[in-house]
Amino acid sequence: MKRIVNGMPAGQLPGVTWQKSGRSNPSGNCVECAALPDGGVAVRNSRDPHGPALIYTAAEIEAFILGVRDGDFDNLLG
Repeated sequence: MKRIVNGMPAGQLPGVTWQKSGRSNPSGNCVECAALPDGGVAVRNSRDPHGPALIYTAAEIEAFILGVRDGDFDNLLG
């Protein structure tokens, strides 16, 4: 299996299933996530599906999701 590194082209991540939020806008411009074999998560911009993927560990994603649930990023909503 190819080594997975931060910033690699999302199209080079073999066998992953990308998913987006049910709250994404109707034009489909959103962030998509994919579970990785090692438990990490890849994130990409749906407008650039072959562009770079940001790679996060399970612990990093957990901290982010829990922070979102706690409202830590509500100030970004404008």
